[in-house]
Amino acid sequence: MSLFRRKKDLGQLREDIEKKVGFTIATPRDFRLLRNTINQQMNLIIGLSTLMRVWGYVKDGGCPSKNTLDVLAQFLGYSDYMDYSHVKIKEDEQGCSCFFLTNGISVADQLCEGDRLRLSWYPDRVCDVEYLGDQKFRVLAVQNGHLHVGDTFTCSIMLKGNPLTVGNLTREGMPPMIYVCGKRGGIDYTLLPDDETLGIV
Repeated sequence: MSLFRRKKDLGQLREDIEKKVGFTIATPRDFRLLRNTINQQMNLIIGLSTLMRVWGYVKDGGCPSKNTLDVLAQFLGYSDYMDYSHVKIKEDEQGCSCFFLTNGISVADQLCEGDRLRLSWYPDRVCDVEYLGDQKFRVLAVQNGHLHVGDTFTCSIMLKGNPLTVGNLTREGMPPMIYVCGKRGGIDYTLLPDDETLGIV
């Protein structure tokens, strides 16, 4: 199952947890209290430093893991973080339509730097890309496609079942180009797990 993390959702998740426990989480003592509360309610131990990273108390530039987000969402009574995120999106009057959120990615809001996606389209094209931030991607691996390893491009929205137009496609020795993936039938994508080997088998 794909997991995409909206920055706004992380802030809302922190607020909802603070409402549940009844105090603002801002000091090491607060994090220890939260850790103990999660352990008592869920019989599960979550790292103190992990909680501190989620709240930005410890800054390492990374995004929380899927397991961490799932545990925190379950602490609030949701099945997992994806379930929590979808509910919050529907509650957000400024959010996008359900069609977009179910079948697409708003790159700036839903991806974190370092996230890796596997894109695929008809007839047998497959491409692994890494998100570099600022709506920019780098190609990591290609199977049966015209993109090259090392190419970079920009993209703001990806919609499953729709062609993907990438801008500023940059390749050594060539001027920036526009390229369309999946003209016939559109594209599909999956989020690659952090521990999955890069490259296409």
